[in-house]
Amino acid sequence: MAKVFNVNGACRPDRHYMVNLKPRLESIKSMVDDGAYFTISKARQYGKTTTLQALTAFLRTEYNVVSLDFQKISSLSFENEPLFVSAFAEELLDCAADFPGDIAEKLESFVDGTARINSLQALFKVLGLWCRLSAERIVLMIDEIDTATNNQVFLDFLAQLRAAYLANDIAPAFHSVILAGVYDVRNIKRKLRPDEEHKMNSPWNIAADFLVDLSFSVRDIAGMLAEYEADHHTGMDIGQMSRLLYDYTAGYPYLVSRLCKFMDERVAGSAECPDKESAWTETGFLEAEKMLVKENNSLYQSLIGKLVSYPELKSVLYDLLFTGKPIPFVATNSYIEMAAMFGFIRNMGDNAIISNRIFETVLYNYFLSEEYSASRMYDAGERERNQFIIGGHLDVRKILEKFVETFDYLYGDQDGTFLEDAGRRYFLLFLKPIINGVGNYSVEPETRNRERMDLVIYYQGEQYIIELKIWRGNAYKERGERQLTDYLDYFHLKKGYMLSFNFNQKKEIGVKEIVLGDKVIIEAVV
Repeated sequence: MAKVFNVNGACRPDRHYMVNLKPRLESIKSMVDDGAYFTISKARQYGKTTTLQALTAFLRTEYNVVSLDFQKISSLSFENEPLFVSAFAEELLDCAADFPGDIAEKLESFVDGTARINSLQALFKVLGLWCRLSAERIVLMIDEIDTATNNQVFLDFLAQLRAAYLANDIAPAFHSVILAGVYDVRNIKRKLRPDEEHKMNSPWNIAADFLVDLSFSVRDIAGMLAEYEADHHTGMDIGQMSRLLYDYTAGYPYLVSRLCKFMDERVAGSAECPDKESAWTETGFLEAEKMLVKENNSLYQSLIGKLVSYPELKSVLYDLLFTGKPIPFVATNSYIEMAAMFGFIRNMGDNAIISNRIFETVLYNYFLSEEYSASRMYDAGERERNQFIIGGHLDVRKILEKFVETFDYLYGDQDGTFLEDAGRRYFLLFLKPIINGVGNYSVEPETRNRERMDLVIYYQGEQYIIELKIWRGNAYKERGERQLTDYLDYFHLKKGYMLSFNFNQKKEIGVKEIVLGDKVIIEAVV
């Protein structure tokens, strides 16, 4: 069977193109060797299950590894302690082998109801005896712990693990315990006593910090592509393609694999890229990126679902995207913690930024889509869209001219403070129906702040750079022009565009052309 890029479930090295996991496995094994109890807490589809399965095989030469999946335990089994003990014992019997002494019989008694009592205390007595009798040190791994995090019985289970860990110098216990899921269970609070609600504590505060990076580096991606190239001989520039994949995804495993899968299976053979050789080029990559940001996959559904469930989180992300307001990355802030845990943001220079370009574009599209039906700017772009496409090329100057005219008509008398925050959003609403279905756009994250945002439009294989900025005086304007010319050099372009939101009462609105060296800048002022 030929290998493929996998985005559904755990990856297997005999069937899927994968990055080299060995350095990660060695780092995790060193934690296991130290007897650490810890959580692998990462966002959805970040490679947790693949890592755990590979780790199981990696550890088995030295340890008795028991790998459980809480998805296999029904929600009914978390309703009370006896049901949970029975279900947990049943999973142990299915997943482990060669129990010493009468351990298997004791576990079976929890399952069939013949035990004197099905309690966590009784279960952990048996587990401790198992650890004492076992010829090998036992490592317990539990995947998909999010299934259980809303249940009191799971918190009590964690408390028992914690107690066993703290007493392991006098009573045998699991050598190492690894829990995996989206939520970091260290932050689950448990009431010590129901009658004292103000006293809160974590049942998992013995967990070691998990600092192993599961994201893909440029080098990781290059190794995976080299394996693919050895099979398919496309002639791709592996270095360039690895950097493109990393630049757009920040190494998010699902996104990297999804883009590769698109290039391999859907872009190759398309009108734009008729074969695999052309699919694995920058043109093919941009076609794959366009497919990815437009689809409605399970990862996006999970992310958008969190915005619906947590309106305050939605507000934080909206500010990040549209106002350019810097938001400090304060880990103790509950919404910053939540946004990072779900994979929306990461820490860069102690400020929160959107995790990657793909998520950024998906979130822009989502927020803008909520305004389509009521937006006069969107309606204007939709009505006028045909006049902006000339011979298959995008006439960006004409787009700016029409935007200036429409913006001034609709909002020319609005308060400047209001428009500073809204101006960029209005331009994206105007642009969206013009390029929809054919083109795409991305925002360069390093340029987005309260004064400036650089937009890159991709249309029919061509790129257009537009700097959106708040006018802060001539000196700032000249600096912005220099920044834009530098950016044009980076993209090997001779023409760029600037849209200035000027709230000076004496401003002169309109569009003009500026020549700077060998560059031409079309500047629009509203």
